[in-house]
Formats: sequence, structure tokens, C-alpha cells
Amino acid sequence: VEAMFLAGAFAAAIGFDVVENELVALGFALGAGLAVALVQAHMSHNLTANQFVVGLTLNILVLGLASFLESELDPGVAGRADTDRIPLLADIPLIGEALFDRSWLFHVIWIVIPVCWWLVYRTRWGLELRASGEDPQSADVSGIDVNKRRRQSIYVAGLTAGAGGAYLMLATVGQFEDSLVGGRGFIALAAVIFGGWTLRGTLGGCLLFGVVLSFRLSLPALGYELNGDLLASLPFIITILAMTIFASRVRPPAALAQPFIRGLK
Repeated sequence: VEAMFLAGAFAAAIGFDVVENELVALGFALGAGLAVALVQAHMSHNLTANQFVVGLTLNILVLGLASFLESELDPGVAGRADTDRIPLLADIPLIGEALFDRSWLFHVIWIVIPVCWWLVYRTRWGLELRASGEDPQSADVSGIDVNKRRRQSIYVAGLTAGAGGAYLMLATVGQFEDSLVGGRGFIALAAVIFGGWTLRGTLGGCLLFGVVLSFRLSLPALGYELNGDLLASLPFIITILAMTIFASRVRPPAALAQPFIRGLK
């Protein structure tokens, strides 16, 4: 996931540098995230390589490539997307400007979340996908192509993570750096575990980690004198604590990270 985020951010920077169009840059990011997902899916579910090793290798590979190719970018490239204020909603006290006076890329989130929920919980594809993660042998007997469904789910993850990288690049920072993602891929996985492998819980986990991430800027602005290094490391401390507390208390999909080979338990 970290590699998909970073690939999306880098591709968005390249796309904006070439054509100076945010929509095209988003397309570049989606393609880059999908490319990483294709490698992950092929290695994990066609070649049955260890998924954690493949993921770690991709994280290192994409980070190295992005660092090496960063010199190909115009150092002054800036891709900050303009904000799009939603009338009335942006005037809501406290949360209005934070949620409804943002870049159009941020507003896409309101579409992506329910679409993903609908795909996973309200379609035949989603039912087959969940069966492939819980009991792949039974799913195979039912005529489901287990590895195909698993690969497809990784493609969806690649597209959404690529879009997340584009958001970081175009709507948050505006200039690419290889440290842009800053562990958010790992934090996203921690949010899933924190949320008990449910969409509702994961959203709650993301909100929690988002609040913690905001402390680095909000607390000094409110006049609190705290160690800057501590504030920078706080999201990762909370991530470790969440993993420690919740990893053993929630039940992941029964066949998570287990390669599927027909006829083998």
C-alpha cells in the first residue's frame, strides 16, 4: 500500500509537470497505483510468493525508483489544486471548512467510500471476494475463481491508493518529495486492524489517525509548547499501540495472506 501511494504521488507529479492538468495527473496516478497492484497480484496469487515479502520489496523498490527519478522532475513544479467550496455545507460551524472547502480531489472521497462499500457488500463480486478471503476451498467448489477475485481486489486497492497519492501531491503538498507519503500506507493498514476489518471501523481508525497527524500543526498553533520530534513521531506511536492492542482482539479474514492452491488446506 505504501508503494501504491508513493507511485501515485510520483506519477501525479510527472503528469502535472507534463500537461499541467489535474485530471490528467490523477489519471497518471491511477495508472501507477494499478501498475504496482498488478505486480503485487501476479507475484502473490499467480506465483504464490509470500505476500509480506512481495509488499516489502515493492515498498523499497518504488521508494528507490522515485528517489532516483525525482531528478527528472522540474524542481519548481507545483501542483496544488484549487479549493472548491460547497455552498451552505462549508458554512457549518467547526467542520464546514475542514470538510467542504477543499480541493475537488478531496470531494471524490465522498464518492469512493460508498462505491467501495457497495462493491464489497451489495454485489455478487463482493460476496465472491469475501468468500475467497474466508474459505477459499469452499469458494472454489462453488465455481469461484479464487485467485482471480483476490487479484481484482488488489487492483481496486491500487487504484484507490494511487488516487490517495495524487491527493497528497496535488492537494496537500504541491511538490513531490520521496518522503511525501511518510508511512501513511502502514497507517492505513493499522486503521483496518484498528477498525476490526470493517469499513465503518476503518473509517473511525482513519479519523483517529488523522486527528493525531494534525496535532503536529494544530497544537503549536494553539500555543502549546511541545517537542517537535515527539509530535512528528506521535502518529507512529499511536499506530504501534493500536496494533498491539487490537491485532489480537479482532478477527481478520480466515485465509488472509494464505496462498490458494486448489485441493490444499
